[in-house]
Amino acid sequence: MKVSDILQVKGNYVFSSTSLLSVYEAIKIMGDKNIGALMIIEEEKLIGILSERDYARKVILLGKSSRNTLVKDIMTSNVITVTPEDTIEKCMKIMSENNFRHLPVLNNNIPIGMISISDVVSAIIKNQKETIDYLQSYISQ
Repeated sequence: MKVSDILQVKGNYVFSSTSLLSVYEAIKIMGDKNIGALMIIEEEKLIGILSERDYARKVILLGKSSRNTLVKDIMTSNVITVTPEDTIEKCMKIMSENNFRHLPVLNNNIPIGMISISDVVSAIIKNQKETIDYLQSYISQ
């Protein structure tokens, strides 16, 4: 199973912000869209990612104001990305090794979606169920 399979089910939505938006406004977008991370895009290029974890650790715990802090000041800049052709196993490995929950998906360096650890786990469970169902039907023949 590939990232493209997840995006087919989930949809190719790109929720984003610029780096000059206030953290408050970015978090409001995340709340409105019910998402845990936002791509930071400028001139159609991914320059960072803002996650709930960034907000909690770099604003709340440091006593900063989300209305007075810009996204560029707390976003994660060194973003690891995947392509639609990458496998979900590769995504799981990347997420596990780097301890994060969201992976932007790029196609020819253009953001086309974001997958979460929940998306990956759901895809793996679905794939395993299909394998089990196939094996059970094979055995019962």
